[in-house]
Amino acid sequence: MRAVRLTHWGGPPVVTEVDRPTPRGEEVLVRVEAAGLCGSDLHVLDAEPGALPYLAPFTLGHEVAGRVAELGPDATGPRTGERVVVYGPWGCGRCGRCSAGAENYCDRRPELDAARTGTGAGLGRDGGLADFLLVPSARLLLPVGDLAPTQAAPLSDAGLTAFHAVAGIRPVPGGTEGGAGTSVAVIGVGGLGHLAVQILRAVTSAQVLAVDVRETAISLAHDCGAHFGTVVRPDTAEVLRGRTGGAGVDAVLDFVGTSATLRLGVRALRPGGDLALVGSGGGELTVRKPGALPSGIRLSLPFWGTRPELGEVVALARSGAVTVETSLFQLTEAPAAIGALRAGGIRGRAVLVPG
Repeated sequence: MRAVRLTHWGGPPVVTEVDRPTPRGEEVLVRVEAAGLCGSDLHVLDAEPGALPYLAPFTLGHEVAGRVAELGPDATGPRTGERVVVYGPWGCGRCGRCSAGAENYCDRRPELDAARTGTGAGLGRDGGLADFLLVPSARLLLPVGDLAPTQAAPLSDAGLTAFHAVAGIRPVPGGTEGGAGTSVAVIGVGGLGHLAVQILRAVTSAQVLAVDVRETAISLAHDCGAHFGTVVRPDTAEVLRGRTGGAGVDAVLDFVGTSATLRLGVRALRPGGDLALVGSGGGELTVRKPGALPSGIRLSLPFWGTRPELGEVVALARSGAVTVETSLFQLTEAPAAIGALRAGGIRGRAVLVPG
């Protein structure tokens, strides 16, 4: 079968031929129908040897949807031919958090990292930028019904991570404590941010304020339902505060994560607000008390999301409340798609489909 592989650290993605795997035990073989590209793929491709707890080579791709092709002899759950989305973070499957569906926060993750077994599909383990994906267990598969695979695949990270970040805001905007006056700033309206805007509109009553460096991204934010959008400029924090009557926003979802976006988020945030750092842009924030941060703020570092949350995201997509903006490529066009992602030329999410 065809696969897009990281053959060695620092090397380019390579489209090559590998053996089609055979499922054993509880494993399930999925015929891939769509696989999304993510900024995390760039981080993997650009990583120095030893920087990540993975061993090369492996197949890329951690946002995957397809049909069940073959079941191992001990596998239970999905039927052959059933359309599924793959839950991407693979934990030990046995600890308390994994048992509750929170494999993104597996209690044994340090042990697994030390063994260099990989974080999940396409992250140290063979992923879904291929014709087939071998999944360790049916517990990692969620049915999607008639949802198009090109819509389902990006939900497994871009949709799930955005949903998890929104769910982590305390109080949840629009809840009994949040009220109709709650405001949330979404910094970075790319693959994750444009879905965060839609999720906020679907599950909260918050005023959604979008920020990006690109006019095209602000246009996408408005298409997704943002109440207000602005390109970054020197007075952006003051502009956001102006939209809240001067108090500042109740929450900031930073999908970029550079030092500049963190500074912007802090300046726009009201005391007692929430700052969720989702993007992996390498920025740093000094936390000190007393210090320059607004008093009482809560800082979170959301990572992916839980299996039950993925089910909620799929339900939102099937209802029409969330739609992924996609740029489609053939699997063999993976190097070009990765280049476009690196250049910032993707509107929404890049999705590859086996031809």
